[in-house]
Amino acid sequence: MFSIKSDCERVHRRDCLKIGAAGLLGLSLSELLRIESYGATGSTGRAKNVIMIWLAGGPSTIDMWDLKPDAGDKIRGEFKPIDTSASGIQIGERLPQTAKVMDQCTLVRSLHHSIPSHGPGTVYMHTGNKPTPALKYPSLGSLASKMLECPTGMPPYVAFDGGRDGATGAGYLGPAYNPFEVEGNAGNGQLRVRGISLPSGVSLDQLEDRNRLLQSFDRRLSKLDDAAELVSGLDQFQQRAMDILRSTRTREAFDLNKEPGKLRDRYGRDNFGQGVLAARRLVEAGVRFVTISSGGWDTHGNNFKSLRENRLPPVDRSLSALIEDLRNRGQLDETIVYCVGEFARTPKINDKSGRDHWAHSMAVLLAGGGFPKGFAYGSTDKEGMEPSEKACTPDDISATIVQALGVNPRRELNTSSARPIALFREGKVLSSIL
Repeated sequence: MFSIKSDCERVHRRDCLKIGAAGLLGLSLSELLRIESYGATGSTGRAKNVIMIWLAGGPSTIDMWDLKPDAGDKIRGEFKPIDTSASGIQIGERLPQTAKVMDQCTLVRSLHHSIPSHGPGTVYMHTGNKPTPALKYPSLGSLASKMLECPTGMPPYVAFDGGRDGATGAGYLGPAYNPFEVEGNAGNGQLRVRGISLPSGVSLDQLEDRNRLLQSFDRRLSKLDDAAELVSGLDQFQQRAMDILRSTRTREAFDLNKEPGKLRDRYGRDNFGQGVLAARRLVEAGVRFVTISSGGWDTHGNNFKSLRENRLPPVDRSLSALIEDLRNRGQLDETIVYCVGEFARTPKINDKSGRDHWAHSMAVLLAGGGFPKGFAYGSTDKEGMEPSEKACTPDDISATIVQALGVNPRRELNTSSARPIALFREGKVLSSIL
């Protein structure tokens, strides 16, 4: 299984959630499939799907994407910058494979916000809206689930990690747009998604018998005025649930044995690497949004040792393999690769050779989906403390990604109480990177 980690706030992280079977036989899957009755629209943008690589805990982007080699000893750290395939762009020496595909990427080096706390920062980066107790905003994946068309029999939104504080969830959109959550072990290829695998000992015929019984109850309940709204259209959603269970497309996407051994080696034979490969197979099969997590980036102590020995090698390997693989397959232009965490680390190194929470300056990587190739957007000051040029926020990045998917980021959606809410309260599209 994926290892369980905890960050400095003592909240455990799981790279994979255990999913019970009860939801398959009740209404929850049908609710998850209530995606077309609220006015879903097709995409007119260049991009069709997104793979979000989430670096949980707050990655030290000053040691990855925005090094400061001319700063003092307490700032610049142990790693040196190296040239990349993109002219004029350097990144950290511990990302040599990613350096080779940087000519396919955009680095945003002027991102900032003001929430250096894991839970709220995670919610902010996943939703593109500052957290507020008054309203739970939907994640980008949930927006994609609602607003982008998905092939019949395919889940629109898949998450390998449920995230903190419901960050990957649907918020005010309701459970119909929550992610389909992955269970199993990517390292040995035993992966399943809720809604496309049956509980042990339950056959598809048995499930269909139970479904017919449920429909019989629904027809009787529909005669009651109080229940009419609850069951209206339920047959349609239940049928979509059965379509997924009957479909082989998603199950085949998880069959990593169909990939050449050398390619599997290139991604890495660990849980993370094989999960990233599964993410590529899922979007190839029609899934619109996939989130996969790499944990352990909360490096208050021994930052450089942790990055050098544990954190950076697998991300360097798998991220570069994904970009390279998508390009070779002619799929990079329609797939956005988004590598990000909830915040960054302090430019100043602490007395434990670590870096602490820092949201005032951070960097993210984008590739594919119509974003410029070999491009760096914005910059930070000489010590990496804050943006010095083209400052932008999580709202802006999220609005830009949604625009790349062909959705107007100023569009309004309704809550369950019919309250109209703009997708992003403050986000503006960064037109120079589209």
